Amino acid sequence: MTAPAPTPVTTDEPLLSYLDDATGERAELTASELGAWTARSAGLLRDGCGLRPGDRVAVLLPPHWRAAAVLLGAWSVGLTVSFRPRALAGLPVLEPGADRPYDAVFVTPDRLDDWLEDVPEGTHRYLVGTGPGALDAVPAGWLDWSAEVSRHPADPPDYTAVDPADPATADGTSFGAWRRLAAEIAGQLDLRAGNRLLVDPAEHEQPLKWLLAPLSAGARILIHANPAHPAPPHTHRL
Repeated sequence: MTAPAPTPVTTDEPLLSYLDDATGERAELTASELGAWTARSAGLLRDGCGLRPGDRVAVLLPPHWRAAAVLLGAWSVGLTVSFRPRALAGLPVLEPGADRPYDAVFVTPDRLDDWLEDVPEGTHRYLVGTGPGALDAVPAGWLDWSAEVSRHPADPPDYTAVDPADPATADGTSFGAWRRLAAEIAGQLDLRAGNRLLVDPAEHEQPLKWLLAPLSAGARILIHANPAHPAPPHTHRL
């Protein structure tokens, strides 16, 4: 019997879901809700921080819906992202300008306090929580991303067109190249519109795989942290 073809994601079903069996956290964002958080994040960077295309941001965040909003917000206003997975903590960062302060830095509280981490300097510095509720405390010189981003409207700002040849990441990879790579990985995973991709954030930190590839195919994303239960049926895995 042939399995039914997947159907495109509708506006009222989750596009990105985050589950943590250890903490009980559960978040489900439709495409419009993820778009609203992306718009707020873009507004924070462009209007709150005054950043412009080509400015540099460092992102030290795990797969999470807030990380998706930070990354998509940065890219939507043409910023160059230095993404630093936790697996590389303590290793030298081999990218141009890594020894200079970034225009903005985003990091989780646990990585800020980790002695292995070399959190880069930044003009604007934000702590991004990955648990339910607000952060308990924010050190001097840092701001709570959730509180700051909520000050900006959920409507998309007037974007500056992003040139596909411009660098999307600090290693020089262009927006156009990442788009092609995301489509290739989606093809390798046989992702189609309406499919669901299961992501273990402890195993797959690179946003090319857990974020850009499924979005390029119109697939849904299920990030399942500390899984204690079987995966839902009809789910693709990384």
